[in-house]
Amino acid sequence: MQLGGHYILSKAYRRNDTASVPVDRLELERLILEGQNLSFEELPAGRQDLSFAILEKKLKTELGLQTVNMDTLKTLELYTDGRGYNIAAELLADSNGFCGVDMARFGDSISIIRDRECHEHISILDMYDKALAMYRKYYQYEEIKGSKREQVELIPEASFREAVANAIVHRTWDVKAHINIAMFPDRIEITSPGGLPKGLDRDEYLRGGISLLRNRIIGGVFYRLHMIERFGTGIRRINDEYRDSRVKPDFEIMENTIRIMLPVMTATSNLLPDEERIYKLLRGREMASSVLAGAAGFGKSKTVGILRKLAEAGYVRVLGKGRGTRYTAV
Repeated sequence: MQLGGHYILSKAYRRNDTASVPVDRLELERLILEGQNLSFEELPAGRQDLSFAILEKKLKTELGLQTVNMDTLKTLELYTDGRGYNIAAELLADSNGFCGVDMARFGDSISIIRDRECHEHISILDMYDKALAMYRKYYQYEEIKGSKREQVELIPEASFREAVANAIVHRTWDVKAHINIAMFPDRIEITSPGGLPKGLDRDEYLRGGISLLRNRIIGGVFYRLHMIERFGTGIRRINDEYRDSRVKPDFEIMENTIRIMLPVMTATSNLLPDEERIYKLLRGREMASSVLAGAAGFGKSKTVGILRKLAEAGYVRVLGKGRGTRYTAV
């Protein structure tokens, strides 16, 4: 066997520094695919009797296509002569044999389940739409202000869309597990199977700007349908939606899962203008009170008074003591 591994008594091993480490069946299959420069989504589909009504509707709506035929599917890399449909096509088909998304709306704890939907064996496009519908049910409402009706988002829809699309596009589909979406009164947690793709570390993932797709074909379809950005800006866009919120998204990256936590936004609009000015100056940086006073154009005593109020309200964190004291926005 290639790939820096070997067999001993029908067991497969891979080299880890100077030692040989046994690998399980799934890891062995991934190593073999890697050696052939293939991904799981490129393998032949388990079914060839596939229909694509949902994909066809979206292609016509988003791209203005008049007809969707076999040439279209070949262009999308879902079908090749001689091999037929691949697994990417099966995942996009109207029905398939894959796990989907398990969504639950909880009360104040996970022991209180107020609503639950589990969707599997359906198109990943349909899965995305059903997740969005449940989000809108609990985190959006209309508010009448004067003669106008305004839509209020407790959690930014753009952030939720990005998080769900990322979970679908980047997850490991060779694992029989659902994408879990846990909805709480104060947050949504989206957990997808599979850690970071090989070659991408945590800092690069969080910084964005690098597009390293685990599922290139699926990602290409989502990109054409304007459901993701090609150049790895999803995490950056999630964070941008929270730029005026006191609470921020959180990203937990583990070996076999990635969890994105989207909190219900806490606006800073209840701050007084001078307090808002100080808070905005501190976002993303640490500053001493004297430097902050100069930047804000306030006196030292006024600045310190505002900082004290912001710290007591939880908007500002105090770092250090004495002459070395610095402040940063939470």
